[in-house]
Amino acid sequence: MAREFTRNMLIMLVTIMVGIVIITYFAADITRRSQIDTLNVEHKTEIRTITNKNENFTDHFLQGMVKMDAAREIREIGNYHFDFALFWFTNARIILTNESTSKCIENCTNAMVNYLKSYQDFNLSKPYFTQAKQFTNTSKYIEILGYYAAFAQLGKNITMLRYNASLYLKQAMENLSLGQLANVSFLMNLFNQTELAYGAGAAQYDAAKGLIDEYWFFDTIREPH
Repeated sequence: MAREFTRNMLIMLVTIMVGIVIITYFAADITRRSQIDTLNVEHKTEIRTITNKNENFTDHFLQGMVKMDAAREIREIGNYHFDFALFWFTNARIILTNESTSKCIENCTNAMVNYLKSYQDFNLSKPYFTQAKQFTNTSKYIEILGYYAAFAQLGKNITMLRYNASLYLKQAMENLSLGQLANVSFLMNLFNQTELAYGAGAAQYDAAKGLIDEYWFFDTIREPH
């Protein structure tokens, strides 16, 4: 009886130990699975956050570029009309004709329309570059976005100066056609002052464009320097 009791006790002890091992294994497995699920959720959230930031950065940058490119193209059309307006005004001061008067006023008007649209597009582009900074921690991207925002501001400045110059030229032509020479002199003085400011602004604009064109996103020299 004693031997049988001892044997039964041993079987029970082994059974209990096996049970404990099995329970411990399942408990550890459940804990491990729970940790894996938690990590998967965290990784998916992190990936989604990174993806959203990248998408927002790209979206803002591209929209800013689209507006800026449109502003630059429209500004060039304005410059085309401005040059012709100045040509016809110069002719009118030599020989005043109906053609020179109408051509000058027509080109001034077209220049102003294009300059105003260009100004609006430059103005719309700038916030996109500023807001894009919120979606990147890369110092080079933040730096180049600053260049683009500054370039947009300079674009606004010189475009509005040319808008004003076109307006003064148009008014001068209208007064010239009426023989109001004192007004012509006054308006051309404003025109010349505006063109001087434009020249200085255009130099800054070209310098800012040069910074963007020559910017290196990646350094080809890998050694410290």
